[in-house]
Amino acid sequence: MTSPQNDPAPQPPQGHTHTHAHTHSHGPAAPVSRHLRKVIAAVLIPFATAVVVGLIAFWPGGVPDHERTGVGFDRQTQDGKVVQVVKVDCADVNAAQVPPTGDTSTPSGREAVNEQEGECAKATVEVTSGDDKGRRFVEVVQPDAPRQLKEGQGVVVAYAPDAPRDLQYSVIDVNRKIPMALLAGIFALAVVLVGRMRGVMALVALAVSFAVLTLFILPAILQGSNPLVVAVIGASAIMLAALYMCHGVTARTSVAVIGTLISLLLIGLLGSLFIGWASLSGNTDDNTGLIKGLYPDIDMSGLLLAGVIIGSLGVLDDVTVTQTSAVWELHQADPEMGWKGLYRAGIRIGRDHIASVVNTLVLAYAGAALPLLLLFSIAQSSVGTVANSELVAEEIVRTLVGSIGLVASVPVTTVLAALVVSADRAGPGGAQAATAAPARTGRGRRRKKG
Repeated sequence: MTSPQNDPAPQPPQGHTHTHAHTHSHGPAAPVSRHLRKVIAAVLIPFATAVVVGLIAFWPGGVPDHERTGVGFDRQTQDGKVVQVVKVDCADVNAAQVPPTGDTSTPSGREAVNEQEGECAKATVEVTSGDDKGRRFVEVVQPDAPRQLKEGQGVVVAYAPDAPRDLQYSVIDVNRKIPMALLAGIFALAVVLVGRMRGVMALVALAVSFAVLTLFILPAILQGSNPLVVAVIGASAIMLAALYMCHGVTARTSVAVIGTLISLLLIGLLGSLFIGWASLSGNTDDNTGLIKGLYPDIDMSGLLLAGVIIGSLGVLDDVTVTQTSAVWELHQADPEMGWKGLYRAGIRIGRDHIASVVNTLVLAYAGAALPLLLLFSIAQSSVGTVANSELVAEEIVRTLVGSIGLVASVPVTTVLAALVVSADRAGPGGAQAATAAPARTGRGRRRKKG
């Protein structure tokens, strides 16, 4: 401990300056020199301007109209409520015929037998929205149906105007709006309680991301615009809004933005190459087939590539911000460290991040495709056969291309951050140099006294 007579009066403010910068390192970053701000602005202002111009040029103005097919999600729907459920003999309400031979070895035969046995649920459903509000219809639920109806339950009903009156309405799903809204509220509350103002800004950024997705990206693709171009513009707009709103308009955030942009470009190039080389059409299930049928001009392989870019963006933001913050912290801890030392220390942190993030990404895709993988296991297909099928190959390309971009973002962002902070320290009259010099003096004095 230093004695009062040996500690000059100006020293406590200097020590306080160093401690404040260190303990509040996750708050606003230390300002950088004017020269570096000009260099960063020279890169990001043209990029941000190009994003705004792209948004204006490709702005769709809404989803194009089409005649509803009544297939899959392309149906008119209304809200409904189950007002009564009674048990009836399945044989009285089902028209299915059991095979004359009684053969139940085929799926159709077993289904016909099941529909003639046991008790079925006869539900009376009331439409609670739309022009036919108050209208009632009957829905028969088989005993082995995965979704059973209960009295008082909210449901989603499909409306087929061209069908006979008694068959115009049918239950297609359960109404989950209340539990989903409650879960979203709990999520928002947890984010705000833990993150405080940062949490609030994160929720605002999330709202902006959904707005860009629903108001720009999806309608523009449906209007026939190139999905890749639209995805790059939309992802860039989301990236700029999310990073600057959550982390502030600082040089540290700007370095993360540049690192994310470079990684996105790499993902786009690799995705375009391997989607074309592997002849992935992007039209692999009923939903994509319906989209292609309704909008024949959509480039489905381009849509697949757009999904790869947008899906990788969220994890990329996390990696680049973490790496940039790590380098800034290392510089504040030891302002004498050069850019090579900062890079080596930062990349050691990044290696741990790479291992966890890549594993998370792969498991996320595997979890989403778990039912499909189960089907291949039931069919006892080999690993090569499974990987060669287009459904699985799409997920493999999506996962590996995104993971390559994530891995590349670590060294790219780390070296950018190391170069920026080390160059700023050597800059004449830089704010960073001004704050670093007293801190070194204070630490040197404490080491000498200790």
